[in-house]
Amino acid sequence: MAIYAKAIVLPAIFIYFLISNEFKIKKTEGLIFLFCFVGQVFDLMDVEVSEIGGVISFLVVYSLILLLFIREHERIKLVKKDILPISIVVVFIVYLLISVLSMKFDNMQKFNIIYVLYGIVLSLISYFSFVSYITKGTFITLLMSLMAVSYIFSDIFYIFNEYFSYSVVLVLIRDVTQILAYYFMVEYFLEKTKMKRRSLYNN
Repeated sequence: MAIYAKAIVLPAIFIYFLISNEFKIKKTEGLIFLFCFVGQVFDLMDVEVSEIGGVISFLVVYSLILLLFIREHERIKLVKKDILPISIVVVFIVYLLISVLSMKFDNMQKFNIIYVLYGIVLSLISYFSFVSYITKGTFITLLMSLMAVSYIFSDIFYIFNEYFSYSVVLVLIRDVTQILAYYFMVEYFLEKTKMKRRSLYNN
C-alpha cells in the first residue's frame, strides 16, 4: 500500500505544477521531472540495477538544478559579516559529504566514482542555496534552501536504510523528506516564474 501511495506522489506534484503554471513548462524543468520519475521507477522496481539507476537519475536531476541555479541567479556577493556563517556552512557540508560517503562505501565491495560525483553535486546545490539565503534572505532562496535540506535528508536516510537494519521510522523519514523535496522544488519553479513575470511587468 505504501509503495502505491509513494508512486502517485510525484505525478500528483507534477500535475500541481502544471496547473499552477498554466500548463507551461520549460525544457530543463521538464527534464528534471522526467529524471525524478525515472529515479522513482528504479526505486520502486527494486531490481539489481535499481540503486545505480536511481543514483544516475538523481545525479542528472541535481546537475540540472545546479545548472538552473548558476544560469538564472545573480552572482553571490559576499560581505564581511557573511564570512562566519558561510564558513560554518562549508565545514558542515564537507563534513556531511565525507561522513555519508564513508558510510556508503563501507557497504560497497568496490569504489564507484558516481557516488562521489553525486555527493559533490548535491553539496554544490546545498552551498549555493544556503549561501544565497545567507546573503540575500529572499523567499526564493528560502525555497532553494528548504529543497536542498530535504534532498540531503532524503539521501541520508536512504543510506541509513541500507546501513542499519530495516526501520519503518527511517523509511518514513526518507519518504517524507523526498516528498518535501519535490514540493519545495515545485514551489521554487513557480516562484521563479512569478519573479520573471513581475520583472517583465515592471519593465
